[in-house]
This record gives sequence, C-alpha cells and structure tokens, in this order.
Amino acid sequence: ALFGALIAIWLRGIENDVYFQIAMVTLIALAAKNAILIVEFAAIKREEGLSVYDAAVEAARLRLRPICMTAFASILGTVPLAIASGASAKSRHSIGTGFIGGMTGATLIAVFLIPLFYWMLQSMSDKYFSGKKQPPPDTSDQPTPEQPMTTMETGEAYDE
Repeated sequence: ALFGALIAIWLRGIENDVYFQIAMVTLIALAAKNAILIVEFAAIKREEGLSVYDAAVEAARLRLRPICMTAFASILGTVPLAIASGASAKSRHSIGTGFIGGMTGATLIAVFLIPLFYWMLQSMSDKYFSGKKQPPPDTSDQPTPEQPMTTMETGEAYDE
C-alpha cells in the first residue's frame, strides 16, 4: 500500500505532507484487514484438511470478490478528492491520490502476494516446526459402552 501511494504521488508531483500521511494510516488499516482475512480463511481451510497450497488458493478465490469490491468502492469514492479544484484542493489531492495509488497496490498485493507468502511461510513452518505439535490422544484402548440388548436378541416376551 505504501509503495503504491508513494508512486502515485511521485507521478503527480505531489509532496509528502500531513494529508498524505493521513491517507497512509487508512491504507495500512485496510491492507492489514484484507491480509488478515485471507490468512484466516486459509487457516480454516487447512483445518478442513486442505493442503497448504490448496488452502491458500481457495482463500484467495473466496476473498477475491469482497476485496475487489471494497477496493473499487473506496477508489471510486476518493476520485473526487484526487481531481478536486478550488479552495484547499492541494490537501484533497494529497489524500485522494495517495489513497487511490495505495489501495490499488494493496489490492494487487492482497490478491496475489499474500496467498504466496502464506504458502511459503506455512510450508516452512510445517517442515521445521511440525515435530513440536502433539498428536491427539489415542482413545482406541478405551472401553466402549455396551449396547443394550433388544427383546429379539434376548428372546424374552414383553408382558404387561
């Protein structure tokens, strides 16, 4: 998000001012939210039995539409700031341009790179730290409760 915002203001010749930095705070929050959601969905898919790769791909696929819808709505909502004219237009240009560039970058990173990073880090974690996980307790030697016998099995007649 930060690189996209910096590139956007550099291309438009806008300086890094306090208004731009306000846009950065918003971008960091939205980018983190998108990444957390993808990783959370991937973790859920892992618990359902999918491999690390399949869980990452499935999480990205499931979150693609919500992430894109949020990003496009936010970007289109800030276009008026980026093209503002009149009094205090420079401050609005800083916020709008920084937000549009950053949100574009954050969306691309969230959709393509976060699943890749999840796959790489989770694969390394499974490879190097999987021995520390404890297996579930073995309950095969536990006695099972006896099933009650029916009247057909005992041969007894039911008397009232």
